[in-house]
Amino acid sequence: MEKSTKLGFWSIVLMGINIIIGSGIFLIPGSGVKLFGPASILVLIFDALLIFMIGLCFAECASHFNENGGAYVYTRKAFGNFWGYEVGIATWATRIVAEATIYAGLITALSGVFPQLQQPGPKYTLITFIGLALITINVMGIRISKVVNNLLTVSKLLPLLLLVVVGLFFLKPTNFQPFFPPELAHMSNFSTAAVTLFYVFVGFEGLVVVAGEMKNTKRNLPLALLVVLIAVTTIYVLIFTVSIGVLGPELSKTPVPLQAVFAAIAGPTGKWIIVLGSILSMGAIVVGSSFVTPRAGVALANHQMMPNFIKKTNRRDAPYIAIIISTCLVMLISYSGTFVVLAQIASVARFVQYIPTCLAVIRFRKTIDDDPNAFKVPFGIIIPIIATLVSVWLLINAKHDQLLLAIGFLVIAAPFYFLTKVSKQAKLD
Repeated sequence: MEKSTKLGFWSIVLMGINIIIGSGIFLIPGSGVKLFGPASILVLIFDALLIFMIGLCFAECASHFNENGGAYVYTRKAFGNFWGYEVGIATWATRIVAEATIYAGLITALSGVFPQLQQPGPKYTLITFIGLALITINVMGIRISKVVNNLLTVSKLLPLLLLVVVGLFFLKPTNFQPFFPPELAHMSNFSTAAVTLFYVFVGFEGLVVVAGEMKNTKRNLPLALLVVLIAVTTIYVLIFTVSIGVLGPELSKTPVPLQAVFAAIAGPTGKWIIVLGSILSMGAIVVGSSFVTPRAGVALANHQMMPNFIKKTNRRDAPYIAIIISTCLVMLISYSGTFVVLAQIASVARFVQYIPTCLAVIRFRKTIDDDPNAFKVPFGIIIPIIATLVSVWLLINAKHDQLLLAIGFLVIAAPFYFLTKVSKQAKLD
């Protein structure tokens, strides 16, 4: 791929912001207040610190590699082919299911304006149209994908920034009192809130999956990851602060908190601004996701853990086979409606990428020659250890059925690794 067509630093930053800020922030603030009151802002910051530590680990690992794959590449290098395969297949499956969930969210948002989309026929037609449009955009190459992603990311941020700027003038200090409601200020509530709010940050790991599509990866990707996480955390804290300051306890009583906040500030006009913002947000994130998801499959094919044809590219250097396969699977899951159950696996399966990457940092400190140009997580291995332990704690506090489904998926996937290995060895013989 020519260097001029690759993602530059600010395109990487915008893509990272895009794939993190999705529908969650439009819905989560109410859940946070319901679980931990105004102090849910502190829970959000706690999650941000965890994500930041995990992000530092991803940044160090990313500085050692220029290829696509992210956590799969790091795990394979650190712990061998089998664990790399498990992480890689989980990453691809997680991204496919998460993308299908975004399709559903987009349909739901649009059905509020066009009720006929609640019927199977129109719903399936729109899903097909979205899928075909995304295939077209992505097979046309990175240049088109980059332009569409950048435009949609900026567009979806405008309503959120407008909410923050206007909302700051409508804050009521009494809405933050008591900051720690006695009936909610318990460790069990804190852990539940931490697990719930954590999911507004997931998705950043998708950025490292497309490392091979970037300019100066070893320099740009670690810095871009840190800029993205700081920017997203700042936006989230401001949104939570404004939402609580404007509505107070009433925030926990609405399923669409940001719509309710803007409606309280600007009436029906404000509500429609947020409706438009949520549609733009989900549209933008599905564009970003459709670019990242196929590369997770390509990374496996690059190491002969998937059939070689998956990594085939067209004259615009787009992996068109992986794009078509990934998008068709996304559409099938969206048609079936079973993605709600699979999304439970996807949410917990994120840690299948996070924990091995944190551990890989410790491993690489011993096995990879010191590179003066590589990014280094500060304070030695303390941050990777803390990030691993807190991630395990969050997993323990997740719903047990979600955890069992995620473990079950990894167990089911394991035999396919050995079949692939046997098939590969047979060809060599």
